[in-house]
Amino acid sequence: MSVFSTLGISASALTAERLRMDVVAANLANVDTTRTASGEVYYRKEVVFRPLENGGVKATAVFEDRTTPTRLVYQPEHPDADARGMVEYPNVVLVNEMVDLMAANRAYQANITALNATKEIMSRAINIGR
Repeated sequence: MSVFSTLGISASALTAERLRMDVVAANLANVDTTRTASGEVYYRKEVVFRPLENGGVKATAVFEDRTTPTRLVYQPEHPDADARGMVEYPNVVLVNEMVDLMAANRAYQANITALNATKEIMSRAINIGR
C-alpha cells in the first residue's frame, strides 16, 4: 500500500462521515416535523456505507427508516391532529441521533489524525533526502 492510497482512504472516509453528520443534523432539525412537502410525517434517514476495493469507503445510499414506529401524541388542538386528536411525530429519537453524531464525529477525527500522520511521514521522507 502506497502513501498516496492511504491519503485516498482517509479522504473517502472523511467524505462519508461528513455526509453521515449532515444526515444526522437533518434528523435533529426535523424532530418535530409532522408534515413534509409530500404531506406525510418526516421519517428518520440513515446512510449506507460500502467498502471500496482500494480500502476506502463510499456512502452508497441515504434511506428513510420506515421500520421504526413514529410517535403518536394526543394534541387535539394541533392542525395535523387526526379525528382522535392524535398527531404523528417522526421516528427520530434524540438520544440515538446524538450517539450517531458522536460516532460520526469520532470517526471523522480519527481519519483527520490518520491523514495528518500520513502527511508527516511524507514530509519526513522528503527531508531524508536533503
